[in-house]
Amino acid sequence: MVRKAFGMAALVAMTLAAGSATFAHHAFSAEFDQSKPVKVAGEITKLEWTNPHAWIFIDAKGADGKVVPWRFEMGAPNALLRAGWSKNDIKAGTQVTISGFMARSGGSVGNAFQVRLPDGRDLFAASSLKDAEGGK
Repeated sequence: MVRKAFGMAALVAMTLAAGSATFAHHAFSAEFDQSKPVKVAGEITKLEWTNPHAWIFIDAKGADGKVVPWRFEMGAPNALLRAGWSKNDIKAGTQVTISGFMARSGGSVGNAFQVRLPDGRDLFAASSLKDAEGGK
């Protein structure tokens, strides 16, 4: 009886954990606005290779000349690697231009579609928006 109760408790715990992970992931349109493309040039300050989405952080100059910190969500690290990314290409201090879409919440947050490197290469950012034009 104790064994059966323990098994049921474990099953309930796993179901709840799986459910919260499922709800934590989002569709593109839940957080980003396809009608608001953005293109930002700046210097990479950090790249987080985390699941389910990698994040790239850059410092860009605002219209007033002041530095504005931006953060862009990208696809999963595995998707970035399959798209041609290398940790050696993307380091802090690298100047990039990111094309993507603004967050619905506003501010300097977006979903990256494409990252242009200093050598002119364009890397697809594995965006969750499949047929985007990338704000070109």
